[in-house]
Amino acid sequence: MMKYFVIGIGAIALLLSCSRSKKGFRVAATPVPHAQMLEFIKPQLQSQGIDLIIIVTDDYNTPNRALANGEVDANFFQHIPFLQEQIRQFHYPIESIAKVELEPMGIYSKKIRSLSELQDHAAIAIPNDPTNEARALKLLQEEGLIQLDSPNDLQATVLNIAKNPKQIRLIEVDAAMLPRSLEDVDAALINTNYALEAQLSPLKDALRLESKDSPYANVLVIRTNERNRPEIEALKSAMTSEKMREFILHEYRGAVLPAF
Repeated sequence: MMKYFVIGIGAIALLLSCSRSKKGFRVAATPVPHAQMLEFIKPQLQSQGIDLIIIVTDDYNTPNRALANGEVDANFFQHIPFLQEQIRQFHYPIESIAKVELEPMGIYSKKIRSLSELQDHAAIAIPNDPTNEARALKLLQEEGLIQLDSPNDLQATVLNIAKNPKQIRLIEVDAAMLPRSLEDVDAALINTNYALEAQLSPLKDALRLESKDSPYANVLVIRTNERNRPEIEALKSAMTSEKMREFILHEYRGAVLPAF
């Protein structure tokens, strides 16, 4: 599997500054699977005269800010509820142009082999960003571990927990740090991109995965009203092609699913 040098918030500005000196089409992405999928279509875009420059970062907030500020031309890392929350919060002039893939969130543990083994007062780590926190809570609700006051609320937080029969302790952690938290908690709800980076197999290691009808498909995002740019049309076409579908199914073997 392809490896990437992942940059932080400070380093991304420097790399973006350097990349502007090149005539290229810049797309910000998290490493797995997003940057890998972009790398796969790079030769196809090159044959159309488009020099795809992939800016890889592990930070969820940087790509939308960079896109809104014109530092990149598109990004690929987020699902629609996260995008909607970022637009609501920061008023970014950005929009989705295509659903590409779904990475089912999973429940992982290094201490138990089944959720039935969870004891009272068990500690479970969940993502601390608003939309992924709600996503994690919904999955815990589906397993009967908690009950939310509004079962389908995509913005639910721990304050919306109406019932917690096992008195589970929910620990909010930055999404990128969740795999590391497995040593310290009884279980953790981890986004598939971070699970794959940590060498966890969603199909083999997860105690439970989201269903295929999850609303959290990952999308290509651009600045508003730039849909007709030739580079963007070419990117969308390549990322939703039959070749990409075959790549997703072969490369990730069910851990990532096509959403187009």
